[in-house]
Amino acid sequence: MIGILLSGGMDSTALAYSEQPDIGIFIDYGQIPAKAERNSARRICADLNIEFYEISVDCSALGTGDLVGTSSSEIGRFSDWWPYRNQLLITMAAMKAIKLGCNELMIGLVAGDDEYRDGSEEFIRLMNQLVSYQEGELTISAPAISRSIHELITRGNVPDHLLAKTYSCHKANLPCFSCRGCGKQQAVFDKLKVL
Repeated sequence: MIGILLSGGMDSTALAYSEQPDIGIFIDYGQIPAKAERNSARRICADLNIEFYEISVDCSALGTGDLVGTSSSEIGRFSDWWPYRNQLLITMAAMKAIKLGCNELMIGLVAGDDEYRDGSEEFIRLMNQLVSYQEGELTISAPAISRSIHELITRGNVPDHLLAKTYSCHKANLPCFSCRGCGKQQAVFDKLKVL
């Protein structure tokens, strides 16, 4: 059985459409836009006939930047950096995936996400090595990590109506149109002439 860590954003949605996993795992980890992300992830799972699961663990006290409404850390290059976020999310999703009987957990990383180390192929290799070493031998994969989001969407023929259900704002439950998440989504929509 295959699971996907589904944020409700374009990357994980396009990957879910292309790969058709059995289950989608959404995590409310204390991020400000959790409600909108959850609604998006739930609708996408319903559209794709993927079983939806949710984990809710408030880790907001550990975060920094846009996703928790605090000042950015000097360590991260951008205002949306949250230390060890992908490691945290993969660990929590892996815990749920193994309990559900999954043998693979997909992560929706795409080319360009390696602005941070936890978006790189090396990070996925190391996380897979760590997670698959443990009981259950769950595999962590990022099938789209070498493709841009534009390539993932166009090669996979992801329909516009599904992309319109995605949510990418980092700052609020209504798009702010000023954060990096909103900017990336709008740039992709403009390039693909979506909406």
